[in-house]
Parts: sequence; C-alpha cells; structure tokens
Amino acid sequence: MSSIERRRHSGSLHCPARLVAAAEREGRTGWLATLADTLDAAMARWQLSVGPPFEPGGQAAWVAPARDAAGTDLVLKLGWRHPEAEDEAEGLRHWDGQGTVRLYAASRFGDTDALVQERCRPGSPLALRPELEQDEVIAGLLSRLWAKPAPADLFRPLQVMCDEWAEGFERRDDSARSGLDPGLARAGVELFRTLPGTAEREVLLATDLHAGNVLAAEREPWLAIDPKPYVGDPTYDALQHLLNCTERLRRDPLGLVRRMAGLLGLDADRLSRWLFARCVIESPDWSGLAGVAVQLAPR
Repeated sequence: MSSIERRRHSGSLHCPARLVAAAEREGRTGWLATLADTLDAAMARWQLSVGPPFEPGGQAAWVAPARDAAGTDLVLKLGWRHPEAEDEAEGLRHWDGQGTVRLYAASRFGDTDALVQERCRPGSPLALRPELEQDEVIAGLLSRLWAKPAPADLFRPLQVMCDEWAEGFERRDDSARSGLDPGLARAGVELFRTLPGTAEREVLLATDLHAGNVLAAEREPWLAIDPKPYVGDPTYDALQHLLNCTERLRRDPLGLVRRMAGLLGLDADRLSRWLFARCVIESPDWSGLAGVAVQLAPR
C-alpha cells in the first residue's frame, strides 16, 4: 500500500501549505474538501499508485509522483479549473514532448482537471541555475514550442486573455492601482488590448514559461511544464521569464529586454511595449512593477 493509500485509509490527505493558502485566498476550500475523493477516482481510473505530493508544490494543483500498473514513472496533477489553464492538456498533446513533458492521460473530475504526465528526473528547476543560463534555456525552449504550427481552431486567441485581464484592471478603484499616473495606466491598458491584434505572426504560446516551470530531465536536458496555451504573438511569450528576473528587471529593464529579444529573434521595441503593458496590468498585485512601468513607458 502506498503512503498516499495509507493516508487515505487513515482519513487524511496531506496538502502542501502553499496550495492550502492559495485555495483559502481564492475561495477554493470546497475544492480542497473534495480532493481526497478526486484522488481516489483518478487512482482507480488509471490504476495508479501515488506517493506524497511534491513540496513546496504549486498554488493551483496537487501534484505527486505516481506509477501505473506497468511500473512507469509518472506524475499525477490534480488542478482546480481556471481559465488560463483550460487547454493545458491539449497543448501538451500538440507539443507531444518536443520541449515539454509528455502527456499520458487526462480527464475531468467535476471542477478538477487531472493529468498523468511524464516524470522529470532529477526534476530540479531551472530557477536554481544562474539567470544568464536561464535566458538561454528559456529562449531555446520557446523557439521549439513556436516551431510547430498551431491549430487555431483548438485554442483560444491571446486577445481573449488580454481583454479579460484589462477588464479586471479597470474594475479596480484608483487606490488599488499602485499609485500609477492615470494617464500611464490608461496607456498600458490600451496597449495590452491592442498589441495582440498587430502581431505579424501567430504561434501556440505557453504564456507561463519561466525558470520555475522548466525541470531538469533525462530524455532532454530541460523540459517545460504547466503551459497555459493560447494562440497569438510570440513576443508575449517572453514576458513571464522577464518578470521573474526581479533584480535585472528593476535595475535595467531595457537591457533585459534587448538580451531576450536578441536570443529569440524578436523586435526589442515591441517586446518593451509588451513588457510595459504587462507591468501596468500586474502592478496592483506585484510589488515594484509600477516603477518598472515608469522606466519602460513609451516616450
């Protein structure tokens, strides 16, 4: 009997503290309450034995090592449904292990998306490596993900996400906008809405590729996990990595933009505009981004 099965028979299921805190913050305590039953259903569906969840884990999914009846080394991911991750399974199927983990199975249990994926060993995150190395690995992975033509009929356009995020920012009152100059805030929101429609080409985007979502593996040196696929401007896909390079972003955002634009073959001015707009949108919830937006503001 696996450690998880022993926990289940004792009437408890361990959840990482980060997941519990995020569920409470997002009003998902009801989802947490059903997680043990969902785990039982997934284990029965795919004949899995499951170990304790990875620590510290993520903030929207319970993720643990697993094995199937044949002894294949796998990962079981049970995530609450949320818009950005709606097409994660389809995206992994599309990339089919080319730069990402492979997907073996997926199903929906109520408001939980369950995925059985390839396990990365040793599984250490790229975030442990120096940032200059991270830049090169992220650029290499993104270039591979963009290379495979995207079936637009299977995935939502980036415009959908940008419109939703812009509307969310506009619903906030002025006191929640990090003290941004109103004119600067309007300019950022307008760019966030209009940039998707001016792309010279469109590809299938990961939208959340950063060093914490890239793991060391045996099949390839590095594999991406947790994509949130949309079809749109490839320039957008560099943003999450830039935002996670906190010190360089605040010290020299334009220098960081030029470096990543060069590695990815992107237009640096366009990447700067995208980063400015995203910093505006994220500034109420992400300390320091208002100041970055000021540095990047179009002249």
